Amino acid sequence: MVRKMGVFAVLGYVLYGLFFYWYLFYFAEPKLPFEYQGTKADPATFLNGRELSLSEEYSKIKNLLFFLSTPFEWVLYFLILLFGFSRVFKRWAASSAKYKIVQTAIYLFWLSLFAFMATFPLNYISYSFSKTYHISTQSFPSWMKDELIDFWIHFGTWLIIVPVLYWLMKKSNKRWWLYGWLLSVPFTIFMMFVQPVLIDPLYNDFYPLKNKELEAKILTLAHKAQIPAEHVFEVNMAEKTNAMNAYVTGIGGNARIVLWDTTLNKLSDNQILFIMAHEICHYVEKHIYWGMGGYLLLSLLGLYLIYRIMNWAVDRWGKELKINDVGDIQSLPLFFMILSILLFTASPFTNLASRYQETRADRYAIEMTKNPNAAITSFQELTRSGLSQVNPPLLVKIFRYTHPPMLDRIAKLEEYEIQQRNKEQ
Repeated sequence: MVRKMGVFAVLGYVLYGLFFYWYLFYFAEPKLPFEYQGTKADPATFLNGRELSLSEEYSKIKNLLFFLSTPFEWVLYFLILLFGFSRVFKRWAASSAKYKIVQTAIYLFWLSLFAFMATFPLNYISYSFSKTYHISTQSFPSWMKDELIDFWIHFGTWLIIVPVLYWLMKKSNKRWWLYGWLLSVPFTIFMMFVQPVLIDPLYNDFYPLKNKELEAKILTLAHKAQIPAEHVFEVNMAEKTNAMNAYVTGIGGNARIVLWDTTLNKLSDNQILFIMAHEICHYVEKHIYWGMGGYLLLSLLGLYLIYRIMNWAVDRWGKELKINDVGDIQSLPLFFMILSILLFTASPFTNLASRYQETRADRYAIEMTKNPNAAITSFQELTRSGLSQVNPPLLVKIFRYTHPPMLDRIAKLEEYEIQQRNKEQ
């Protein structure tokens, strides 16, 4: 039975992968709707033939790797349970330490290390393709350093969460999900607060914007929006990527508006001011807080579903999965597998909410700057630098896109430009 379940899991993953390969490379050939052809949203008007070809090739590969990577985790955790690796990790932990808390830490380390090594090839392939298509400029040692930072941050975070969660399972096998969620609220707020000052600097150097003339223009926009900002932060990303980005991060006194130096190097001041106005909208409309509130509500539902699904799975397949009790640390791979499935399932809804916020931010930015040409050309340059698809396939948009596709964003800006021109006539 165990072998059969393992074969079905691997076969299901292979069929899933073949479906998305067919969907991305053969079925979902992106064709620009007729009404957009020749407009400023048409990539043929701002990308040359080679750039068009490269963007399609690169996008297909990156999308395929995305759809392969997450379900790979599900299969991995399932096989870890099915073939007794979780039991082995627990045995190693028990033989290495006397105290329960230390055993849990050792178990979590072995599980995290096994998952890291198993997923490393897909991560490296993704990095390698980014280098091949000149998106990434990062050296392998630098990339490996970031991967190891990721590993230790995730390990450290789960080292706080897992012992508490499994202690709650022992104390209340029917309400642990609720108590766990209540404890997660202050923890989530704390992590959001320290992210800009403790975690982000582990990957890159952050400093106030060097171009003081540009900073003054940005702060003028911020003051118009009644934001008490003193600095705009710049981060050195040119040594890692050719792509561009800007974002808002953190909450309270640690909230920051951040610009990648690649954005500063490739865009004009007017284009950057539009990008900054977009980010200012996220701050003004408190999108970070709305996002955090939505995340906490989803996490409440998610923990409840994990509680129900774990109990059902252990009752039905506990023997095959080598799990005697949900509260046993051996069930942790099952917890991770269900969590990953739920996050993937929820992504169309969270992405939809994010795209709505990004649409509002675009509208706010153009109303504030009233420079549609700078806005349109900035989006065109963002598309070029990241080799992004202007009009992605439907499933890609649903599961991957936290921002509206550039086709929609540029088309709306062009409509605004036409409206403004008509008003002036």
